[in-house]
Amino acid sequence: MASISRPFLLLSTRPEDETAAAELVSFVQTMGLTQGDIEQRRIEAAPLGEVNLDDYSGVLLGGSPFNNTDAVKSKLQLRIEREIGTLIAEIIDRDFPLLGACYGIGAIGTAIGARLGTEHAEDAGPVELSLVDATSSDPVLAGLPERFTSIVGHKEAVLELPDKATVLVTGEACPVQMFRVKSNVYATQFHPELTGESLELRLRTYAHLNYFDPAEMDSILEAVYSSDYTWNNRILANFANRYAR
Repeated sequence: MASISRPFLLLSTRPEDETAAAELVSFVQTMGLTQGDIEQRRIEAAPLGEVNLDDYSGVLLGGSPFNNTDAVKSKLQLRIEREIGTLIAEIIDRDFPLLGACYGIGAIGTAIGARLGTEHAEDAGPVELSLVDATSSDPVLAGLPERFTSIVGHKEAVLELPDKATVLVTGEACPVQMFRVKSNVYATQFHPELTGESLELRLRTYAHLNYFDPAEMDSILEAVYSSDYTWNNRILANFANRYAR
């Protein structure tokens, strides 16, 4: 894709420099963009500040060590939730392009009144997902087969969505894997930006946070590297192709 005049805005909340930098690289590469085509704001490091959506092609919300359903939240987490929630409300009101992955599905779900819980949590690793409509005409799912492999790792998930949301992708252990609000706001429980290499860095960084059993690291990595994420990554490429300007 040629360089674009308006970058995408990536909202990151990961406190580790290495994983925050890797998250940016993952989105850049998967979307087929150049480094200057995505502006990253690490809102765990500083307040989000003013966001003029007209300056951007779209907004991306990455994963996070935080969970919307955490019983105890620090002042930092509460600030992040407040700032992200305010921006998401504006985005939904305008139907501005947004794709939120993993933590993003909880943040967008919260904004529209979805019910979240821990019943459909999934250990980190590859998982088989299915399109709800095998002949889906949604442009962000263009070209995808009925079933594809993605990467998950989450402690909370959407249990119930309001009628304003349309479920696009489902999974056996977690029924709501992707939904759309209006025409341009998307949320995924899975990680469309990840590959085996980028997931390995996440696994090693967050081994202490109970996203998986550290004793199973080798077997998880074997499964991770034996899977093909071509169609999973296609989702972000489609998002970029549709909204870059």
